[in-house]
Amino acid sequence: MRIGYFLSTEEYSPAELIAQAAAAEKAGFTGLWISDHFHPWNNEQGNSPLVWSVIGAISQVCELHVTTAVTCPTTRVHPAIVAQAAGTCAELLQGRFTLGVGTGEALNESILGGPWPPADVRLEMLEEAVALIRELWTGEVVTSRGRHYAVDHARIYNVPDTPPEIFMSAFGPKALDLAGRIADGYIGTAPDADLVGRFKKMSGGKPAQAGAKVAFAPTEQEGWEHAHRLWPNAGLPGELAQVLPTPEHFEQATELVTMESTQDSVVAGTDVEKHLDQIRKYADAGYDELYVANMGPHFLEMIEFYGREVLPNLR
Repeated sequence: MRIGYFLSTEEYSPAELIAQAAAAEKAGFTGLWISDHFHPWNNEQGNSPLVWSVIGAISQVCELHVTTAVTCPTTRVHPAIVAQAAGTCAELLQGRFTLGVGTGEALNESILGGPWPPADVRLEMLEEAVALIRELWTGEVVTSRGRHYAVDHARIYNVPDTPPEIFMSAFGPKALDLAGRIADGYIGTAPDADLVGRFKKMSGGKPAQAGAKVAFAPTEQEGWEHAHRLWPNAGLPGELAQVLPTPEHFEQATELVTMESTQDSVVAGTDVEKHLDQIRKYADAGYDELYVANMGPHFLEMIEFYGREVLPNLR
């Protein structure tokens, strides 16, 4: 399994993200994930730069493959604009780019004041958006009017000769089946062999990527404190992450997340074996790639620690 680094735009500034990308390449990570948000999950995280600008800057400081994890091309941003942005990034990265897509969260996608569609409608919109993006990536003039999106004499001029692959995030059976039909790969977050197996069966064995977080710090306790302060939303169950509309709502909901649950679920500190054990769980679930994010201020130390202690043990 290949191990990449996950850039969290919700927590880190543009300059910090660019520094992390360069450090990750030097440490031996094999690729980059980068989140695409309008808002952070809570105000403590404190960042949310435009992902396309950050990717453009990253293209000038390292040569790693970049995947958005994930972009929602349905509500906040029209799929034609996503097609143009992703095409430009793929050209800057000389083809080392994958467009990761998903149905999004109200946190980011409801900012323009429209209604937040139910899950079935969001999946329908995503399927139409992906088809339109692929059509625009042919470089031909496209005029089209679908159920959700219309374009009139639209043409994308900057895109590599081989268009980017599109991977899809999915959590439930309907989304997994759609990903198996329309996507070039799967994006997940849980080390769940049933989810990965269902996608691979539906898709004929296409690749699967996952993301995980750690809280690197001199001690486990310090790491858990950073994780609990910055990322308590990771402990929310069910579909809350998809339907809560503002950072303030997430702050209210995460008052129910205890430090004990954070300690039970987060790998923290400097114990190499605990970091390796988390990676093995994703490998055992059938993922082909895992992207590891840091939580807290010790991000450069975490990257160096992985390069020195973790990645060599995997090889």
